[in-house]
Amino acid sequence: MKWIIMILQIVLLTGIYMIGTFISDFFHLPVPGSIVGLVLLFILLQLKVVKLSWVELGGSFLLAELLLFFVPAVVGLVDYGEMMKTYGLKIIIVVSISTLIVMFITGVVAEYISKRKERSI
Repeated sequence: MKWIIMILQIVLLTGIYMIGTFISDFFHLPVPGSIVGLVLLFILLQLKVVKLSWVELGGSFLLAELLLFFVPAVVGLVDYGEMMKTYGLKIIIVVSISTLIVMFITGVVAEYISKRKERSI
């Protein structure tokens, strides 16, 4: 039964993503449809149109399997061997620095939210 619920939640998340993609394409927005879908999901959660319990299990599964989504992109780099020889080190440096920045900002935001929750309790 748990698998059926998880699959239905993933279908719901996929539907919201597809609506976001449609909105982005229809209005010719300079923002990817996945981001529009993410904002749409956030709004639906805030307005309590979609309950967190409706997407929590499916979202947790997708996050746990996130590395699998990067495999095709990494395998695709094989087609760009010459570019990687030329710019590979620069790309690695930029990706590493940006990852560290994201990790730092995520830590600061998580700490802020944690302290804010402690104060409200």
